[in-house]
Amino acid sequence: MAKILFVVTGSDHWTLADGTVHPTGFWAEEVIAPYERFRAAGHEITVATPGGVVPTVDRGSLAPEFNDGQENADKMAAAVAGMAELGHPLKLEDVDPADYAAVFYPGGHGPMEDLAVNADSGRLLTRALDSGMPLGIVCHAPAAVLAATKDDGTHAFSGYRLTGFTNTEESQAGFADKAKWLLQDRLVEIGTDFQEGEPWAPHVVVDRNLVTGQNPASSGPLADELIKRIG
Repeated sequence: MAKILFVVTGSDHWTLADGTVHPTGFWAEEVIAPYERFRAAGHEITVATPGGVVPTVDRGSLAPEFNDGQENADKMAAAVAGMAELGHPLKLEDVDPADYAAVFYPGGHGPMEDLAVNADSGRLLTRALDSGMPLGIVCHAPAAVLAATKDDGTHAFSGYRLTGFTNTEESQAGFADKAKWLLQDRLVEIGTDFQEGEPWAPHVVVDRNLVTGQNPASSGPLADELIKRIG
């Protein structure tokens, strides 16, 4: 059994370009699909958030239209409610990634608000990346790598192949023209080799110990890839 750290957004909102606030949090599927796979493989999960706040689920991620109907939506809501680890997160600033076999960042728009500018998260990501441990990041959570800068000011993830929620998907979701910035654009700006797959289809990119997923549908396959690397 290995210990896996889930670093989850602590934000319940996303501030748009016009200053209005969009309610959000973590995306349910991106937490539950990996959680269920990791637990089935016999691994233990610990959750950490900025400040140790109890994370908020994006209510949209529990809607029937995002879960292939009401029955699955109800199952997803029950799974979120039943994940006890979400109710007792550690403070991100106190976490040492060396205590874990792998680190995983689920998305939702929340990371665009807090993890993208969180220095503690940036240091944790840099340490995890440099250590060679399996590091998984999915959907909007790659926003967190924007805060991963080295002592010399360079970006820790510059030169890595990765993926994340694309401009096309953000446009189709109705937020591209409302956002302060787009994730794909910013990841390209810091020097990553952004790999774009088909909108909404599972797409996982592996580069060394970094495993990234494009969208919610990629979270399960990403978890499977991490499990292979944990051993």
